[in-house]
Amino acid sequence: MGEVAASRTRRVAPDVLAVIALGGALGAPARYEVAQLVKVGAGGFPWATFLTNLSGAFVLGFFLTVVIERLPPSRYLRPFFAVGFLGSYTTFSTLAVETATLVKDGHVGLGVGYTAASVAAGLAVAYLGIVSARLVPGGEYR
Repeated sequence: MGEVAASRTRRVAPDVLAVIALGGALGAPARYEVAQLVKVGAGGFPWATFLTNLSGAFVLGFFLTVVIERLPPSRYLRPFFAVGFLGSYTTFSTLAVETATLVKDGHVGLGVGYTAASVAAGLAVAYLGIVSARLVPGGEYR
């Protein structure tokens, strides 16, 4: 069996899957709480999702830089926090639904602007997270 075919048949180890699920179980309520704090009117800019996704992008950039560049390898840290917690804390699907709803309700410019701003700002804050992590004093692991 070729390497590509073998990679398709690999399964996530049950212990890793469990830490991903635990992270997701903690990230989803955190996202919900942020949404409760930021109220958005009908047809308005979806600030709750926007701020949640941007904070998650920054933290992901920072976290992965620290984990990859400064910490010894860990079987559970990255799957728990990056995949589980931040994967359920941030949400592309909500961004897509909010954009579709804005467009459907006649707010095409706002919907397109929201999506463009989300992608551009998300990339920018992820990069700022990477840069910020590299500025924190401390030696590299590698």
